[in-house]
Amino acid sequence: MASAPDTSVWDFAASEGFAIVSKDSDFHQRSFLLGHPPKIVWLRLGNCTTVDVVKLLRSRAGAIEAFGSDEDSSFLVLS
Repeated sequence: MASAPDTSVWDFAASEGFAIVSKDSDFHQRSFLLGHPPKIVWLRLGNCTTVDVVKLLRSRAGAIEAFGSDEDSSFLVLS
């Protein structure tokens, strides 16, 4: 789905029970408008390598797990 429009990614994630992890601020806005599902993890890293993204996700694994379990939360910012 790398080249799919945001609406297709959103609909697919919502229907399959997935969260969206993205650096794209469009998902941030859509989350505020529509709520969840899907849940959104917004990465605020700017220009970075895949290694940087992996390091961030691993270092915040506990917060991500708690977010996934929280039925009321729809949006998580990581930086």
